[in-house]
Parts: sequence; structure tokens; C-alpha cells
Amino acid sequence: MSKQKGTAWAAMEMVNLCGACPPIERMDSSILGLKASRHLALSTNSIDKIGPLTGLSLETLSMGRNCLKRIENLEGVAPTLRQLWISYNSIEKLVGIEKAPGIRVLYASNNKIRDWLEIERLTALPDLEELLLAGNPLHSEAAAAGNLTAYRLEVLRRLPHLKKLDGIPIEVEEKEAARALPRL
Repeated sequence: MSKQKGTAWAAMEMVNLCGACPPIERMDSSILGLKASRHLALSTNSIDKIGPLTGLSLETLSMGRNCLKRIENLEGVAPTLRQLWISYNSIEKLVGIEKAPGIRVLYASNNKIRDWLEIERLTALPDLEELLLAGNPLHSEAAAAGNLTAYRLEVLRRLPHLKKLDGIPIEVEEKEAARALPRL
């Protein structure tokens, strides 16, 4: 990359590298030059690891449709990160999400999340308002059993501050029903 092009990239607030051809396979140190970026879109590539993000001021990190198996290296953007888009990966556990407690929107659909303990980890995100989990085993198994209402209430029992779950706004009646559920 020429110095002039590098300077232009460094000044961009929104950097969109979705669906690169050939696909991006890893986040290298060149990402750290995107100092002005508020929105970094790396979706639809072949990235298997979230690289270090230290020194960036990202508000939105889009990593959907990659090869991620875990959440890592968020501490570098913890003060500013508000949205994390990690749908369509192979994530089973949400360990590492607690490193960015300011997240308000988490899109984590179509991963491999099957354990309620992983939803419990999201209590480390006190500002979380919108959560997308559809397509994970936790959601799919409830849907197959005709139990989506019970699934929604259990998520709300654990995360009562949510305003939207799986694209559907939370109703007052749902919050009240979730509060009435017994603690497990």
C-alpha cells in the first residue's frame, strides 16, 4: 500500500473490507493504522481470529461470516466498542465478551451457542440492549420444540435490560413474566 493510500485509509471513519477477493485470512498489524475508523467491517472473509485492536476507537466491529471460534482481543477497543457483529461463525462460548462491557448491540446468530451459561456471561454487559441469537442450538432447539416463548423468557430473566431479542422488541408483559420465573 502506498503512503498516500495508507494515509487515506487511516483517515476513514468507516472501513469496509467485507467480502474481499481474495478473502482476508488474518487481521495483521496494518489494522492498527486505522486510527480514525469508528466502523470496521471485515465480514464475509476467512478470518479465524480477532487480531489486536489496541489504539483504535471502534464503535462497531463487523466480523460476521468468518471462521471465528472465540471472542478475543476486545480489550483494545473496550472504551469505545458499542456494537459487535459476529453472526455466522463457529463460536460456542462467549468467553472474552466481558472485556468490552460497553457493548449495546451483539449480533451472534448462527453460531454454536448451546449452553445457558454463555447467556449468563452477557450479564457482564450492563448496557446490552439488542441481542441476536437465532440460529444457535439454544434457539433452534427451542424453536423445534415449539418453545420459543420459554426461550425468550429465560433470556430475559437473565438479561432483564434487553430491549430487543432476535429482532423482536421486548414487550412489557414479557419482562414481567420473565421476572416471575424462578431462579435456576
